[in-house]
Amino acid sequence: MRVYSTLILFSLFALTSCGQKKDITQDYITLPNQLKEVSGIHYDAESKTFWTLQDSGNKSELYQIDSLGNIINTLEVAQTKNIDWEELTADREGNLYIGDFGNNKNQRKDLRIIKINKEDLSKKSATPAAIISFEYPEQTAFPPVDTELFYDAEAFFFYNDNFYIFTKNRSKAFDGTSLVYKVPNVAGHHKAQYVQKFKGCNIYKQCAITGAAISPDENSFVLLSHSKVWIVDSFNPNAIMDGKITTHKLHHVSQKEAITFKDNNTLYLADEVKDKKGGKIYKVDLGTLKPKP
Repeated sequence: MRVYSTLILFSLFALTSCGQKKDITQDYITLPNQLKEVSGIHYDAESKTFWTLQDSGNKSELYQIDSLGNIINTLEVAQTKNIDWEELTADREGNLYIGDFGNNKNQRKDLRIIKINKEDLSKKSATPAAIISFEYPEQTAFPPVDTELFYDAEAFFFYNDNFYIFTKNRSKAFDGTSLVYKVPNVAGHHKAQYVQKFKGCNIYKQCAITGAAISPDENSFVLLSHSKVWIVDSFNPNAIMDGKITTHKLHHVSQKEAITFKDNNTLYLADEVKDKKGGKIYKVDLGTLKPKP
């Protein structure tokens, strides 16, 4: 019996000490019960609060959340339908932009970005300051064949007066490819400009791109999936995927669809509620992840 117990203890030690790494995510906030499908998030450093939204089937509202997880303001986006709100970003002036470009079936012809002026964020209701609509010129069928379902999107950020959009590949025989496009921050309709491709990994549930964010100093940006974060440093402004890319496993698989920077060294991630799990904001310290200069 003593030998048997010793073997069990040795096996447990081996399992916990060999090849296992500490989860880099730290629980930070439990979201309110009414926010079960958070699909985009932005941290406002000035007010030290979060802005968030929910995707299709939910109200056309933005929610401001304090550091304790309380909703301190609900902003109705008037005269605007939440077709499939999938992402949230901001410019340097603090104006917010809603990415209404969720396109699961690759059938939409009404993709758009909705601008909300900073001065309207303290109100209870606001109409959009601008609508930036766009199309992908490479898409010629709605929907395309099932091996070319590249035109869903859940990730974007604002940089150099353009929105950079990273598509979510829903193609049969998924290979991890995400198409990168840019759209100018100008009201009206645009043909999105193809920039390049990003290829992460080839397991859909772990590798499809669900969020993006750029650091306050604009020297780094990140991409998110349900189980990974890709950090891109020293990128070329004209070919942003040409930077130094590092991949980090979160060791915490959930339906993560939102990511934002607190500062240049800290990330916040958020996930949806699924199977009675999730519905939280997590904190990630980038200082331990970024490569040393």
